[in-house]
Amino acid sequence: MSTDSPIARRLANVKHIILVLSGKGGVGKSSVSTQLALSLYALESSPRVGILDVDLTGPSIPRMFGVDEGYDVHQSSAGWVPIYVDGAERRLACMSVGFLLKRKEDSVVWRGPKKNAMIRQFLSDVRWGDLDYLVVDTPPGTGDEHLSLMEHLAPLQTRLSSVVVTTPQAVALTDAIKGISFTRVVSLPVLGLIENMSGYVCPCCGEISNIFSTGGGEELAKRENIPFLGRLPVDTELVDLLDSPTAAASRGDTQDPPPSFPLLARYRQTPSFTLFSLIVRKIADALSQPSASIPESAAVDGTLVSEP
Repeated sequence: MSTDSPIARRLANVKHIILVLSGKGGVGKSSVSTQLALSLYALESSPRVGILDVDLTGPSIPRMFGVDEGYDVHQSSAGWVPIYVDGAERRLACMSVGFLLKRKEDSVVWRGPKKNAMIRQFLSDVRWGDLDYLVVDTPPGTGDEHLSLMEHLAPLQTRLSSVVVTTPQAVALTDAIKGISFTRVVSLPVLGLIENMSGYVCPCCGEISNIFSTGGGEELAKRENIPFLGRLPVDTELVDLLDSPTAAASRGDTQDPPPSFPLLARYRQTPSFTLFSLIVRKIADALSQPSASIPESAAVDGTLVSEP
């Protein structure tokens, strides 16, 4: 693809594009994508952040940011205007197919070519503007959406990186290996692996119970020679926040940050924010280097299949 393509021109002022991957569903990938966007936004440097939801058949990002009802994407002379979830600050832009559905309950029943066209339009027609980070929430697995992203973003290869999300149980780790293999097939740098749902913190006594075992993600990262970013336990406060962000926002702290973004104020009060701040610092530091490290060896082989 030409380096002067519509997508390359549209994303010319996007510094870093981070794909959030998982080998299977149900590992909390979208909640990790949401936390990644919020935690990057909260960095001291006040970066501009975008989050793109390409989980076309299961878009959950609008719900997690509390913008799934009453928010419409508008067309301007410069392209589609994303939804700014932080209000007047306009430093956190969001785009999802969920904004284009007549009803949020409607299903998206599309074959590969339609998905490819939608992803291309998200990348080429949305007015992303100047961004320090664009977080891309991908669907589980390594299917059409992932191949479309890598094809369309090929001219921006030097700005691409990824984060792999897994849970510690064996079946999730087996599928996570396939996600890591995909990154090697398409030469996508891996910033690291996050072990999500690693234990449950009792909200009453603070005791941690390893309901899904623990440590499997860290062992996998060592075996696959990729950085281990950290563990995230099941946080009931975070679950409540992302399940009903608008309700939580109505109870938000009005002192810090400004009331224009109460979701972030509530997120700062959860135990997950402290843990994820350590993870996002590792990610920001890695991206500040000349280039992210691509794993040198693969434990499994993968095959990239092009569309006919």
